Amino acid sequence: MTKTVLVVEDELIIRMSTAAVIEDAGYVVIEASNADEAITLLETRPEIRVVFSDIEMPGSMNGLKLIHAVRQRWPPAVLILASGRVSPLVADMPEKTVFLRKPYAEDDLLRVLAEVD
Repeated sequence: MTKTVLVVEDELIIRMSTAAVIEDAGYVVIEASNADEAITLLETRPEIRVVFSDIEMPGSMNGLKLIHAVRQRWPPAVLILASGRVSPLVADMPEKTVFLRKPYAEDDLLRVLAEVD
């Protein structure tokens, strides 16, 4: 079964680039520009297995708050956070969250996705 990845990123070019890398690796990608849109998609798309989110985003919550909400409502989801400016402490992230510092290598992202069964 092909894994479905939700990419949450407010910067259009970064979101499109990340989505293209993930799609080229054989995954299904759904895109959201903010946390509110991501929650709506998660509520209507049960096939989403991985949430890959930027931390700094406009809207009612940032990426860190989003992944905490996802962990509470969809506990099996795999969580990946990325940021070039913010480095959250492990204690500030839900258990089993992977953090990638921007700019991350495509290989690092794909390795994390490949580790998800």
